[in-house]
Amino acid sequence: MTFHGARPRPEHMRNLRKGRGVPQIEVSKHPEASIPVTDMSLADIKRRRSHPAMWIVLMVLVLAAVIGPYWYGRHCAVAYTQQLISLFSMVQPRAVAMLSWDATVLGFIGLGMTVLDRHKIPWFVLFLCGLVTEQFMAGISMLKFHFWGSTYVMYGQASNVPDAANLGIIAAVMGLAVFAVLWIGLLIAVKKNSPLNVLARTWVSFLFYMIIEVAALCVVLFGGFIPRL
Repeated sequence: MTFHGARPRPEHMRNLRKGRGVPQIEVSKHPEASIPVTDMSLADIKRRRSHPAMWIVLMVLVLAAVIGPYWYGRHCAVAYTQQLISLFSMVQPRAVAMLSWDATVLGFIGLGMTVLDRHKIPWFVLFLCGLVTEQFMAGISMLKFHFWGSTYVMYGQASNVPDAANLGIIAAVMGLAVFAVLWIGLLIAVKKNSPLNVLARTWVSFLFYMIIEVAALCVVLFGGFIPRL
């Protein structure tokens, strides 16, 4: 037994031909452009949105934070040597190493989060504070490639404190270098479906970085690189 669909009614077909019973949608025949007419090219628009003046100000601030505190620290090392020697006798070298390491690591964290996070101003301020503190301590400690002789000539038996400050800074820098090599190696060697790919995520990478930095600090503090430390 075969069933055939019902045929449409003649009245319904006539209404459809006349446009009745069909919803009407009004469309503007002359839509207005949402983008104003301009003679600027796309490159010019991107150049205006890049805020070159702001980048110049940031670069000037970074250069000032690098040069100014280091120069002032060197000035204090020369002009107030005896006062600094008296101050060094009241502090523990390991505490100074941890302080310089903290300042350097906080500067690195601030710089990284300035690049990654939306709220750039607070992280950039943290970066500047860490950089200023680290450079000032490096200036007082006369940080350079061969700092051992310079600190001993300047501070004598009290040179273990500036040496510790230099080692804290070097530990933070070496920790960042080791992390960068390992992290880039993971990105290259680990496949996307590998469980190790979780190390490339932001906060896991941050935790991985802090583990390496703490390990570098422990090597400096307890590795016996300076017997006087």
